[in-house]
Amino acid sequence: MAIGLIIIGDEILSGRRHDQHFPKVLQILAARGLQLGWAEILLDDPARITATLKRTFASSDIVFCCGGIGATPDDHTRQAAADALGLPLVLHEDGKRLIQQRILQMGYEAGQAADLESAENLHRLKMAEFAAGAELIPNPYNNIAGFSLRQHYFVPGFPVMAWPMIEWVLDQHYSHLYNRAPRIEQSVLVYEAAESALTPLMQMLEADYPGVKIFSLPSVGDANTRRHIELGVKGEPVQTAAAFRQLCAELGKLHVEFSNI
Repeated sequence: MAIGLIIIGDEILSGRRHDQHFPKVLQILAARGLQLGWAEILLDDPARITATLKRTFASSDIVFCCGGIGATPDDHTRQAAADALGLPLVLHEDGKRLIQQRILQMGYEAGQAADLESAENLHRLKMAEFAAGAELIPNPYNNIAGFSLRQHYFVPGFPVMAWPMIEWVLDQHYSHLYNRAPRIEQSVLVYEAAESALTPLMQMLEADYPGVKIFSLPSVGDANTRRHIELGVKGEPVQTAAAFRQLCAELGKLHVEFSNI
């Protein structure tokens, strides 16, 4: 089981808006001893969203999906989730009630009586149309709920709403997974070395320490930084610490220049 993230919106792929969800979700998960397994960014394309959700619903992954759950013509996520599961789209009564409460609150704040039967307000109820069987995700910002289906959690694209909703889901449903597999990461900077020359060392460490991943991040350098490779190990703490000691010892034998980070 992995944790996945789907970000939906033409504006992200066109560059009109800069995605903020990916780094924030990494931070939210890391604070709970969890990590992201994969991420995808999709256009506002109903067929592609549906096909993607069909694939992810067929997995055992925990999936967060940000965007496309509003009531405008370019919001396709609610219908796509229903289509992906072959379920009808139905009005969720509790979701409807929350929207109507929000409408009345907005009217009160504006000093006007809200007409729940107006065309505009009836259209707003589309935000409570979910696949049959969906459960609500509370929205602390404006009380208009997101929804969940089969370990998939659908939240708005607005960060101020999405992020606390994702945290609520994790804390309510997955706290038993927190910090189950403690991990550490240690690395060094290796200067002026070819990555190919370090590959045998990386292969040896992965063979000797199955609970550890080896990583190599080359940099060509710039006017202020020498060419280098960040070479490191991450994973189960005891094995990672041992692998890091061996890494440093083997680099010494290779007579390459390196420094701790």
